[in-house]
Amino acid sequence: MDFSPSPRAADLTARVAAFIAEEIEPIEAGYHHDLAELRRTGDPWQPLPVIEELKAKARKLGLWNLFLPFEHAGEYAARFGTDGGEGLTNVDYAPIAELTGRSAIAPLVLNCNAPDTGNMEVLLRYGTEEQRATWLEPLLDGRIRSAFTMTEPDVASSDATNMEATAVVDGDEMVINGRKWWSTGVGHPDCKIFVFMGLTDPDADRHHRHSMVLVPREAPGVKVERLLNTMGLYDEPLGHGEVSFTDVRVPLANVISGPGQAFAIAQGRLGPGRVHHCMRLIGLAELALELACKRALARTAFGKPIANLGGNRERIADARIAIDQARLLVLNAAWKLDVGGSLNALSEVSQIKVAVPNMAQKVIDMAMQIHGGGGLSDDFPLAGAWTSARALRLADGPDEVHRGVVARLELGKYGATR
Repeated sequence: MDFSPSPRAADLTARVAAFIAEEIEPIEAGYHHDLAELRRTGDPWQPLPVIEELKAKARKLGLWNLFLPFEHAGEYAARFGTDGGEGLTNVDYAPIAELTGRSAIAPLVLNCNAPDTGNMEVLLRYGTEEQRATWLEPLLDGRIRSAFTMTEPDVASSDATNMEATAVVDGDEMVINGRKWWSTGVGHPDCKIFVFMGLTDPDADRHHRHSMVLVPREAPGVKVERLLNTMGLYDEPLGHGEVSFTDVRVPLANVISGPGQAFAIAQGRLGPGRVHHCMRLIGLAELALELACKRALARTAFGKPIANLGGNRERIADARIAIDQARLLVLNAAWKLDVGGSLNALSEVSQIKVAVPNMAQKVIDMAMQIHGGGGLSDDFPLAGAWTSARALRLADGPDEVHRGVVARLELGKYGATR
């Protein structure tokens, strides 16, 4: 296996690093301060103008849609500002995703933000020409945003076959009913399209009962019931919402890849998306370790730098080791995806989905401890970072499900059938 980036990927990584250092880092603290002020006095769900300004700069420099998989990039690169037409492999994109993970706004600025990237990949891989023209192109152009509506409040959604919301064929229409929650992105005013997963045929086998359907946010019967906080944070201006669908009718042409294909689509969507999530978390852990080291050297207690107190040197060393281990594990999963697709990397993707959020949570917690009371406040990005890492232990499948996948595949080598 070879984890070295292509020359083009190495160049893009260096340019993304420079853009983040020169354009994003200098304004990010002010951005969060202004957002906090809006929480008190205005509407934090309206994006701050600086985001559009940064997006224009990123696009002008060709740092736009860099997540595009290599097999599709050539088709869209020239039209939507991607730097070059051949796209990037998962291994090539991994260090770029890591860099963007250091910032709360960098993925948004580079049009590489979840869940839009996953939804765009669904349309790239499985969408019809009409679906691509109507929804993919404005997403790639950054004119609209999207949400993925899968998880439901009334069932254990870690088992996707439990989903009870329905998407029923009625002539040349699909009728959508049900309630979803933790639908990321629905708070953004530019969110115009939902990718909805619903039960179509309860008598089919468990992996062919559900369909994925494109549901416009403005369709009659769609209602964002509320925006949910994650441990007190609302993640404006994107947010996570609870959405009801009441007799929503959309054309049958809005079904992605045909009725009953939701699980096949999810399998193709979630592998690369989990690599992106994990590499961004590694970037976040790197930021936490950097802040911890600077704080530990700058602060003195009991006559010594904090770095020399209470086993902090060992904690810093353990964090360095844990981050590097996790990065290699993710690169291995990315390489397996590149050489053989999602089925070739089932265990590896589940491994990183368990290992990386747990690693990041521990590293960030250590950094919070070194920062003392400040680590719990909004004066530093650590509390929000810890919440992100904790949430990723549930998003895209909880730890227990992914451990189950790894164990099933491991025991299968020795004859276990389930």
